[in-house]
Amino acid sequence: MIIKKDDDVSEGVVEEEGIKNVIRKVLIGPDDGSSKIVMRHFKILPEGHTPFHSHDHEHVVKIENGRGVVVDENGDDITVSQGQSLLIEQNKNHQFKNPFQEPFEFLCIIINPEKVN
Repeated sequence: MIIKKDDDVSEGVVEEEGIKNVIRKVLIGPDDGSSKIVMRHFKILPEGHTPFHSHDHEHVVKIENGRGVVVDENGDDITVSQGQSLLIEQNKNHQFKNPFQEPFEFLCIIINPEKVN
């Protein structure tokens, strides 16, 4: 069994195309011996966003703090906030944005992309 404190996990700014003001922590993943799933914590700072994108796998999201906007596959903006959970289906375009003044934080749990197929 692996037990970790979130505060002990290093975080890093995500520097990929289409991403702005996003910080990520891998809370549990391959480095911990989890071969099939990965749990990540994202913090989107004010005016930050992820790209409008899709994946070959589904993932679940739990809003942990603040509020933000999720853009669905039709391009519609949906405001979400702490205490809500989402299922992002595989191959459905989506985006996370933070047009607000406080950080927007959420957990994202996915299948390890290296183990898909």
